[in-house]
Amino acid sequence: MKWLAKIDLSVVIERLGTFKSALFLLTVIGLCLFTGYRLGNYYHHFQVTQLEQQKLRLEQLYQQQEDNIARIHTLEVELTVEQLANKKTQNLLKTAAQEQFEIKKQLVFYEKVMAPEKQSTGFLIESIKLQATSTANLYHFQVTLVEQRLKRRYSKGYIDLVFEGHIGDKSVTFKLSKVSQLNKKDLKFSFKYFQIISGEFILPDNFSPENVKVSAILTKSRWQKYAKKDKLVPWQLK
Repeated sequence: MKWLAKIDLSVVIERLGTFKSALFLLTVIGLCLFTGYRLGNYYHHFQVTQLEQQKLRLEQLYQQQEDNIARIHTLEVELTVEQLANKKTQNLLKTAAQEQFEIKKQLVFYEKVMAPEKQSTGFLIESIKLQATSTANLYHFQVTLVEQRLKRRYSKGYIDLVFEGHIGDKSVTFKLSKVSQLNKKDLKFSFKYFQIISGEFILPDNFSPENVKVSAILTKSRWQKYAKKDKLVPWQLK
């Protein structure tokens, strides 16, 4: 910009005259204004173009983000559905396994009854099942008796249950007759193949049961000798 300092305006005015000098000055100023205006318009257009491009890019990024979020949500739903389906399949397999196990148990039971030659012969206590009820300290029992002799006669008698446990540090037993309203008639059996006897009983609040002793008493008669079968099982609720 040193060349501007070398210009002597008085010499220019003297050579060109006042009118021409003013006209020249106005022309230079106009040219500068025009050039500045054009440059400003160009820079403004450049900025507007850049801004539009950035807005378009930003909108594309926002749309891409929304698409990714929607994809993530879709994948989450698919994952949840797969997990539920897998859980349902596992439950079905578990249920099928339990059903198969129960069927096998039933087959073994009926094999004992209908094909005694495959098992040890004689009268036996097949099982004792205990189940809690909706009432506190009230329980349900089910005793299954089986006759496995090849030459069958009716087995007749009655059963009795004894509950063993503790009250504090003291060992205590309760007979079924003391904790239920069942009488001897309710506990009688008379069968040729098998019989199920069930009922309910109430245990004291402070009693902690540990074992259940089931006794089946075969009463003496013309066709049957007196006998007593016992089975001790741990306290376990189904």
